[in-house]
Amino acid sequence: MADGIINNSFYKNKKILITGHTGFKGSWLCKILVNAGAQVTGYALEPPTSPALFDLCGIERQINSVVGDVRDLEHLKSVFSDVKPEIVIHMAAQPIVRESYKNPVYTYEVNVMGTVNVLECIRLTDSVASFVNVTTDKVYLNREWEWGYRENEELKGFDPYSNSKSCSELATYSYVNSFFADRNIAVSTVRAGNVVGGGDFAADRIIPDCIRAVREKREIIVRNPYSTRPYQHVLEPVAAYLRLAQAQYEDRGVAGSYNVGPDDTDCRTTGELVTLFCDKWNKAAGDNAVWKNVYDGGPHEAAFLKLDCSKLKKALGWKPRWNIEAAMDKIVEWTKVYFDGGDVSECMDRQIEEFLDVDQDEQDEGSH
Repeated sequence: MADGIINNSFYKNKKILITGHTGFKGSWLCKILVNAGAQVTGYALEPPTSPALFDLCGIERQINSVVGDVRDLEHLKSVFSDVKPEIVIHMAAQPIVRESYKNPVYTYEVNVMGTVNVLECIRLTDSVASFVNVTTDKVYLNREWEWGYRENEELKGFDPYSNSKSCSELATYSYVNSFFADRNIAVSTVRAGNVVGGGDFAADRIIPDCIRAVREKREIIVRNPYSTRPYQHVLEPVAAYLRLAQAQYEDRGVAGSYNVGPDDTDCRTTGELVTLFCDKWNKAAGDNAVWKNVYDGGPHEAAFLKLDCSKLKKALGWKPRWNIEAAMDKIVEWTKVYFDGGDVSECMDRQIEEFLDVDQDEQDEGSH
């Protein structure tokens, strides 16, 4: 495969089960797989926001969408039994740090036992050959150091969300050792950085906060402009999940734990990210978006966090395709289509095609 490219011929007619498919990342993932000709089944709660990208892009009409809770083991078992998936990608989660402080028990139930339930279903389903468990860059014990965390660092998330994802990693490790070692099942966990992109309407995320503010013609409120995060367009990790799912399907030796994040130059403070959004938005929309620092202390969140993605680059020939400037251009493009009542599904398809365009990537290389 070329760098960062999804092999459509591999995914055509493959039976794929995705948990959390109604979310922001799940909607983009379903879009790619449908375009590749895969047979996609999604298992998730109703979309977590209103509006929701899942509804706006109409992907439900193109897949087998099952409403279900990953905490419901018996329902999940019945879906696995009916679908007999070959590849499983687990993304269902309670993904918000601040929400995890408000509802820690629910966060652990979804993020830990939800993972255990998916693993148990895989244990009972002979058809599964490749499993990717999507976790987070926040699984690591954060020492606030300047260099990126590597996959062999200590798993010790601080807050309930981060810690529950560390537990999800450990549960996966145990199932691999206890049940999957002697079976033809390749299992990987993938730790992604902060994702941005068109169609994210979540609460307590900075780009959705920016978009809500410009739509309402008010100042963008930034609670903590000083935290540094590895921001990346949503297509970066989604493409990496699919690339890894295929690679380990074809060669179990590839399976393991992987970081997926941007290059160091795209690790920005929240304040820098919002400034970039304002600059891009004002230029494209003729607007005058501004932001205000309203630092509130808030619950503990890491101040500095970067990932070392050398392992993924070496094992799969992977590399980031869109830097944060390009990612912000795509966010502004999608948002303008949405605000103008345009076809957001077509916009997504176009951005996916651009992201996966080898010829364009080669042109970019040649221009450097």
